[in-house]
Amino acid sequence: MTQAELLQRFFQGDRRALARLITLVENQNSRAEPLLDQIYGHLKGAYRVGITGPPGAGKSTVVDRLVTFYRKTGRTVGVIAVDPTSPFTGGALLGDRVRMEDIGLDPDVFIRSMATRGSLGGLSRAAQDVADVLDAFGKEVILMETVGVGQSELDIMQTADATVVVLVPESGDSVQAMKAGLMEIGDIFVLNKSDHQGADRAYLEILSVLKLKPARGEWNPPVIQTVASEGKGIDKLYEKLEAFRTFQEEKNILKEKFRRRVEERIRRYLEEQILKQYWTKERETRFRRALEDILDRKKSLQQVLAEFEKGKQGE
Repeated sequence: MTQAELLQRFFQGDRRALARLITLVENQNSRAEPLLDQIYGHLKGAYRVGITGPPGAGKSTVVDRLVTFYRKTGRTVGVIAVDPTSPFTGGALLGDRVRMEDIGLDPDVFIRSMATRGSLGGLSRAAQDVADVLDAFGKEVILMETVGVGQSELDIMQTADATVVVLVPESGDSVQAMKAGLMEIGDIFVLNKSDHQGADRAYLEILSVLKLKPARGEWNPPVIQTVASEGKGIDKLYEKLEAFRTFQEEKNILKEKFRRRVEERIRRYLEEQILKQYWTKERETRFRRALEDILDRKKSLQQVLAEFEKGKQGE
């Protein structure tokens, strides 16, 4: 299929064309860049919601239930479920798509599981490009579920318009998440599995920590208790998301969010290109030689770093 044919079918609403374009983007295929160029003018401003939190908090179930609420209002939904990449095989479990089979049967819902591809922030650059593709395809709401890796999840705040942090009472997960910095990024907090023992205490802990946080404007992040497996509390989560979106629109925050998102993506791209250009075969050889010198105690780490800095300045 030619690029022109692929784009034509894409803009006609062909889900197979959408899936093929996403695959090209995810695999960083050389054909993807010109296609992304051509769809950029068709972005409609889909509302992007990031769902994050510790592993086992029930994020996939929360997403599944949220999709149902958005569909009741007639809005089309895209779901990007980011799974961790194996450090050994480079592959990913991609289990979220399996757990979302029911909503995946809806023709107005499109689900894509992706690997982090080594991104520490839980979102690869490809995942952000895929969000653009779903936006251009006409999805009005995009839910982005990230891997639960705690402190390194913070870039979801820069990627999404709204960030939902999902916590659970068991095993001190809520306290651990607070230490990891997740409490700094949430616009809305969800205490899932709130029918479990210790839920009331965890709820009060979260409220206490939020009161200690520096004020972030006029919006005070709410804490919602849910039992997502039974659908309980999801209606309140949906209502708060809608209220937050209205708040952002009234304060012109979404436009500023978009500007920051584009700025950060440009900055990261340039950093990647600079690193790629710098890390030549010759520098790789120097690096390996220096590493052996340090391990053999021939040179100190500080001495090697100074030599690299001196070499850089002499170029």
